[in-house]
Amino acid sequence: MSVDTAEPSEFSPRQNAVLEQALRLLVDGGEKALTTSGVARAANCSKESLYKWFGDRDGLLSAMIAYQASKVRTFERNGERLTAASLHDHVVIFARDLLEVLAGDVSLALNRLAIGQINKTEANRDGSKLGKLLLERGRRQIDRRAMALIDAGKRAGLLRFADADEAYHTLYGLVVSDLHVRMLLGEPGLKDTARQAERAVTAFLRLYGTDKVLAEMPVLG
Repeated sequence: MSVDTAEPSEFSPRQNAVLEQALRLLVDGGEKALTTSGVARAANCSKESLYKWFGDRDGLLSAMIAYQASKVRTFERNGERLTAASLHDHVVIFARDLLEVLAGDVSLALNRLAIGQINKTEANRDGSKLGKLLLERGRRQIDRRAMALIDAGKRAGLLRFADADEAYHTLYGLVVSDLHVRMLLGEPGLKDTARQAERAVTAFLRLYGTDKVLAEMPVLG
């Protein structure tokens, strides 16, 4: 399998621009600001276009989450042969993107909104609807693409593991640690996401890299 760092969005450039405006409204004004009228006005489009592209408000939220998740890149050009160096680079890109997305205002706003909905409607089955969207359209889409990358690394003889899910969650834990929880509680984010990403990937490759990776990658010494 080839790896592609610029996975194409499922949305058109115009739709991406609308989703960007919707996310900005959510960050600036909270849930109350996220109305079809408000999004249409901010994005300079009609409400009819919003309904055509995304359906109802839940569809818009789903699209916003998917668009945000697409900012975490994992795969490279078709036909590329995965090497120790390119594997390292791709995993670092994934780790750095993941940190920047999770630590961004948009991710924090979406997660705080989901937590708030659950707290307000504990007895309501629909109370965790946004949380489910964040898992299905956000986290699991990121997980799927990242696991494809580490599976490609294994097929190329660069990674060794018995359980891909366990290997991936080790990587995720090394990258994110408790950063997201601390930021949701109000702590400032990382000042150097590149350094954190590099350290996490180095630790991951020391755990799961084959002798070829350990020998060829300068970062591992």
